[in-house]
Amino acid sequence: MKCYISASKNNMKYFRAVVFLFFTFAKKIKIIFYTYLMNKRFNKLIIILVLILAVGCIPNRRLIYMQTDTSSQPISESGPMFSHTSDVYILQSNDVVDINMRTNDPELNLLLDANVSADNQFRMNGNMMGGGDIFYLNGYTLNDDGIVDIPVIGEVKLIGLNLDQAKVAIEEKLKSYVLENQYYVRIRLGGIRYSAIGEFVRPGKYTILQNRVTIFEAIANAGDLTTLAKRGKIRLIRQYPEGSRSYRINLNSEKIMGTEFYFLRPNDMIYAEPLKIRELGTGTTLSQTFQLIVNVATIGLLIYSATN
Repeated sequence: MKCYISASKNNMKYFRAVVFLFFTFAKKIKIIFYTYLMNKRFNKLIIILVLILAVGCIPNRRLIYMQTDTSSQPISESGPMFSHTSDVYILQSNDVVDINMRTNDPELNLLLDANVSADNQFRMNGNMMGGGDIFYLNGYTLNDDGIVDIPVIGEVKLIGLNLDQAKVAIEEKLKSYVLENQYYVRIRLGGIRYSAIGEFVRPGKYTILQNRVTIFEAIANAGDLTTLAKRGKIRLIRQYPEGSRSYRINLNSEKIMGTEFYFLRPNDMIYAEPLKIRELGTGTTLSQTFQLIVNVATIGLLIYSATN
C-alpha cells in the first residue's frame, strides 16, 4: 500500500513537470510566432516607406539647367495658338490715369505740369518711399462721379469712356486755350492695380507699371500660388462701372489664354481657395499627413510591444 501511494506521488510530480514544460514551450512558441509576425509586418512597412521615399525624391537631372543631352527626344513642343481676347477697358471711379499735355506756350506748359512739379518736389524732400506708386502721386484719380480736375482746363468727366475717347474729351477742353494742332495729349492707365488674397506666397495689393498684365504675371508678382491653392477654381472679382462680378477660372487649362480673363484689368481681385487636403490632417500636404500617421502608428506598435 505504501508503495502504491509513493508511486502515485511520483506520477503526479512527473505529470506536473510535463504540464509545466508544455505550457512553457507553448508560451515560447507563441512569443516566437508573434515576433515573426511583427517582424514580417515591420519588414513590409519598411519596404513601403522606402518606396514612398524613392518616389518622393527629386533627382538632380530634373533640377540642373543646360545638361549634356544624348537622348533623341525633341527639345521643344509647340502648343495650339490662342488668339488674345481683350475687351477695350472702360474707365471707372477710383481709376488712376496718367495725363501728359504739351503746347507751344511754355508758360501754359508750366501750369499744366503742376502735378508733376509737385511730385518732383515731394520726392526731393525724401518723402517718397521705395516701391511707392508714382502714378498715384502725379496722376489723376477719377472721383466717385468719374471726374478728374486738371489744372487750367478744369474738370473733365471720363467715367464710361475708353482711353481714346478720354483723350478726345481732354483735347476738346484744351482747344479753348491753344490753337488747333498746337498741342499734344497722351493719356494712359497708371499701371495695373490688383489684389491677391488667399493661398499666395505673398498675398497683398500690388501695382504693376505696365499697360497689359497677364494673370500669370500677376500671380508671379505675388510670389506664386502655394501648394494648397485650388488652381482649377480661382475666383476672379472684376470691377465694372455698374458694379462687380465674380468669375471662376481654371488655371490648369491652357484655354485660359483665349479668354478675356488672361489679361488683368485695373482693380481686379484674385482669390485662391485652399484645397480640401487641409481637412485630411495637420500636414500641409498629403505626404506630410501620411508621414504623421506612420509616425503615430510606429509609436503605437512600440508601446504595444513593450507592454505585451
